[in-house]
Amino acid sequence: MNLFKRVALRLLAGIGVLWGAATLTFLAVNFSGGDTALAILGGPDALPTPELLARVRAEYGLDQPLIVQYGHYLQRLAHADLGESYRLRIPVARAIGEQVGATLQLSVSAAVLAVVLALVCAILTANRAPWVRSFASGSELVMSSAPSFVIGIVLLLVFSFHWHWLPPSGSVGWRSLVLPSVALALPVAAVLTQLLRQSLEDTLEQPFIAMARARGLSETAVRLRHALRHALVPLVTLAGFVFASLLGGAVVIELLFARQGIGRLMLDATSNKDVPMVLGVTLLAAAVYVLVNLAVDLINRWIDPRADQA
Repeated sequence: MNLFKRVALRLLAGIGVLWGAATLTFLAVNFSGGDTALAILGGPDALPTPELLARVRAEYGLDQPLIVQYGHYLQRLAHADLGESYRLRIPVARAIGEQVGATLQLSVSAAVLAVVLALVCAILTANRAPWVRSFASGSELVMSSAPSFVIGIVLLLVFSFHWHWLPPSGSVGWRSLVLPSVALALPVAAVLTQLLRQSLEDTLEQPFIAMARARGLSETAVRLRHALRHALVPLVTLAGFVFASLLGGAVVIELLFARQGIGRLMLDATSNKDVPMVLGVTLLAAAVYVLVNLAVDLINRWIDPRADQA
């Protein structure tokens, strides 16, 4: 299958993913209970009159059958219109655009840190002494099992409140990015390290590795120049699924560290039944998932060109 056809099929499947995410979120929000018109007016404390509620329902089309509302929503999406936030009174695309930069900064920083940690730890511990491998495996098990917000709390207690080395909150400067990135990266790095080390150990047992050693290459050269390339395919595949979920983890970390980003935007939208905003953020997460998995497919074929013949 040629590259163009593969990318086209991936993008077509991605459109299906986006449609599914939009549909499920639309149904979940509309069946979650509560009066959307009341939420638009400011919640129960607003004490609106029945006439005002009826006017708002008519203005936003909330008095129409749900299937009609769904059709109008899909029609707007087809024209790249995410609608207007009920709470902020501005276009959803603009609200997300103002906050997504901080979230992407955090997610990308955590992803890069996780990959670097996984590569270094796996290369240093693969086929080493049993106690080294046992210590590494135990540490990775703890890190991969711990939620990122728990790791974040520990980092805050140690590095912000006890030693005062790094700020506990905010989004200004690189120092405020360190602790959130580490909290988000450690569980991901632990999972990737486990997979990469196992893949490296299997590769190091292959005959071509013995031939590389017989040519006089150092152990470091054997691991970096020969074993690592063959071990990267399963790592990249898993990394795609893990990194696609970083956006969700970033939401929790943003709230913990009081950072700017779509985390608080999503929380406020959910609490206030801001349907357009919830749908917009959900579509963003689905789009990230689609693009990351497309990138994984292309990277795997660059690492192993034989995959193009499949």
